Amino acid sequence: MTELTAGDKAPDFSLPANGGATVSLEQFSGKPLVLYFYPKDDTSGCTVEAVDFTKLSADFAAIGATVVGVSPDSVKSHDKFAAKHNLSVLLAADETHAALEAYGVWKEKSMYGKTYMGVERTTFLIDGSGKIAEVWRKVKVPGHAEAVLKAAQAL
Repeated sequence: MTELTAGDKAPDFSLPANGGATVSLEQFSGKPLVLYFYPKDDTSGCTVEAVDFTKLSADFAAIGATVVGVSPDSVKSHDKFAAKHNLSVLLAADETHAALEAYGVWKEKSMYGKTYMGVERTTFLIDGSGKIAEVWRKVKVPGHAEAVLKAAQAL
């Protein structure tokens, strides 16, 4: 599968999310969408990333942008994660990996000499027409949410 790049049409998705919501690409038509894929709820890097996006949620809202995090965790896990850390970002559950695979972020990884399939931390900025405006791969969390906000403000 070829990797998605800026200018490509964002793959459609419809996923259950925390708080009983359902999120799909089409519901954000006409507005910027920050779609960030992360490996696992309540782990150190994923928590910092979600908290950073939450801290900037008013800034994203001011430009009409929505931030949605996606992981293979369940909605129940997302609800606990959001409550524990007072998160305001939507967290979508992709237990079947359909969106993870469509966006090319479900990859072979290795740790301690073992290989396994998992989420490569990646963020997509999608413009109001459904096109990918920018992609951040193998994200390093510190300063990432601020960089995404700056790019979204420039749309």
